[in-house]
Amino acid sequence: MSLKLPDNAILDNELKLALSVADAADAVSLAGFNTRSFTVERKADKSEVTEIDRATETAITNILRAQRPEHSVFGEEHGIVGPSDAKFQWVIDPIDGTSNFIRGVPVWASLIALVENNVPVLGVVSAPALQMRWWAHLGGGAFYNSKPIRVSNIETLAQASLSITATRSWDKTGATAALAKLQNDVSRVRGYGDFWQHMLVAQGVVDIAIDNIGLAPYDIAALVPIVQEAGGKFSDRFGANDWRANSLITSNNLLHDATLAYLPK
Repeated sequence: MSLKLPDNAILDNELKLALSVADAADAVSLAGFNTRSFTVERKADKSEVTEIDRATETAITNILRAQRPEHSVFGEEHGIVGPSDAKFQWVIDPIDGTSNFIRGVPVWASLIALVENNVPVLGVVSAPALQMRWWAHLGGGAFYNSKPIRVSNIETLAQASLSITATRSWDKTGATAALAKLQNDVSRVRGYGDFWQHMLVAQGVVDIAIDNIGLAPYDIAALVPIVQEAGGKFSDRFGANDWRANSLITSNNLLHDATLAYLPK
């Protein structure tokens, strides 16, 4: 009779799988990035996609479906495959930062999350062109290139470093002036963009990251456990801890409420 593993042991095993999946994803995506041999299409939502996005997701999905047939997989390019009633679902963005990938900017990554009963419990963010990788599972700590990471202890906005994706999507919310004031009130503002700004929060080198509006669950799920295990906080622009929302703010936790106070409700 086999014993049921405790949750952390289960997640340790799933993390090993996720890291091996990230290796396979890196092999496909980095080869495509280096050779520059791909075509660019526009999807229905006008976002860009290449055959490398699709090939990377296929490589990820094939491994997960072979190794975990009882799990489902939700990917940006191919939707949901696997059992509809699965307790565990892998949520995948094969290349987060496709626009950067297309232009030759090395800031892009594969995002791999495991969601248990609608809670992201494991995340891997692999950015092979930067030679950077972050990972975490709940209860296991957060890591960057195998080193433990922790958010900063900055307590005031006047001392804070902010990364913001200030796209036109924020104009429609009436928050443009408020975001401008926030940028004036912090110590330093940069625009690292996409996954990277949130991982920099987890590393403690940026204190607040504000993403654009219009995100999807696969843009967010893998980031959540890493930020949380590093001691940080995530929410949408209204303060809800919902990884399926269309906006994302991460912080060192100490500055979260002060940041949200700038945004119109």
